[in-house]
Amino acid sequence: MLLPRNPNFILFMTRGIALCLISIGLLASCKNKKIEALGSKQSNPVPVDIVVASISPLPTASEFNGTVLSQESADLHSEVSGRIIYLNFPDGAAVSKGTLLLRINNSELLAQRKQAQIQKELSEKTVERLGKLLEIKGVNQADYDQAWSQLKSLESSLEVLDAQIAKTEIRAPFDGALGLRQVSHGAYITPSQTIGTIHSKNKVKIDFVVPEHILPKIKKGSQVQVYSSENEKSLTAKVIAIDGQINLNTRNATVRAELSQSGLTAGSFVKIVLQEKKQGILVPTQAVIPDAVASQVVLVKNGKGMMSNIETGYRTADFVEVTKGINQGDSVVVTGVLFVRPKSQVTVRQVKSLNDFMNLNTNKE
Repeated sequence: MLLPRNPNFILFMTRGIALCLISIGLLASCKNKKIEALGSKQSNPVPVDIVVASISPLPTASEFNGTVLSQESADLHSEVSGRIIYLNFPDGAAVSKGTLLLRINNSELLAQRKQAQIQKELSEKTVERLGKLLEIKGVNQADYDQAWSQLKSLESSLEVLDAQIAKTEIRAPFDGALGLRQVSHGAYITPSQTIGTIHSKNKVKIDFVVPEHILPKIKKGSQVQVYSSENEKSLTAKVIAIDGQINLNTRNATVRAELSQSGLTAGSFVKIVLQEKKQGILVPTQAVIPDAVASQVVLVKNGKGMMSNIETGYRTADFVEVTKGINQGDSVVVTGVLFVRPKSQVTVRQVKSLNDFMNLNTNKE
């Protein structure tokens, strides 16, 4: 089809085509400017704050439940049956070693001992007299030997009586505090009956159970902190023994510590805290990027941000121990972490210390 050769129509079409070409040129120019601006923006270094990784002491501690035991404890029983004629057993009283607490009727034994003592004294005089006669041949050796044998027999009888009399008395076996008295004056008691108890007070033992993996950290002579409702402040106890066998069912072992002048009551519950001396690399919690596969941190190397996979250990609200993935002296990004892309340019705004992050998360809460 032939277009009309109208001059006005040709002029109109020419101007329309020119306007289209100009519009396309303007759009292309704007697009190029946006791309250049975006590229310029992405090339700007990201400002970050860092901490320099260093070895720091880790305030690690392990807690265990413990039970207070008396250093010395005994149930008091009479060795013989009889009626109580003397009773000195105040409930809860402090007593010294050797204090007479109870005596059973032993009048018959005392009479026998008195008689044996008189016979012994008479026998001693006889032996002395026969010894002088033997020196001048006034008596034969057999008579002297018989008198000497009788003396030794009487001495043995006295020792037996003394032992029997001692069994009628109950004395404090060590310095300590008495428990509650279970008998009364004039009562007839037997060896199977408990008179009461006595516990030492100056020192106590504390038994606590620890897992198998903790045992290498505890040595004989190690110190542990003891916390109890009976004391406002912590007490320091010394480990005196470690059970040589691990329980096959629980994989735990019993540890025994000793505590002096504690004021703790036998049988009471205490909390044992074992302070572990350990060092490691700590970074602020906010520097760690959690991930389903592995946690990461951003390191600054040669002015660029580098992602590093890490393994963590001890953790608090403010800090995380990094056991793998960071070396001492590395620069770890602590602010601006989320704006750094792998191998992107960064600029260090400030070098901070771990103290700047102390109690930061705690205060936020």
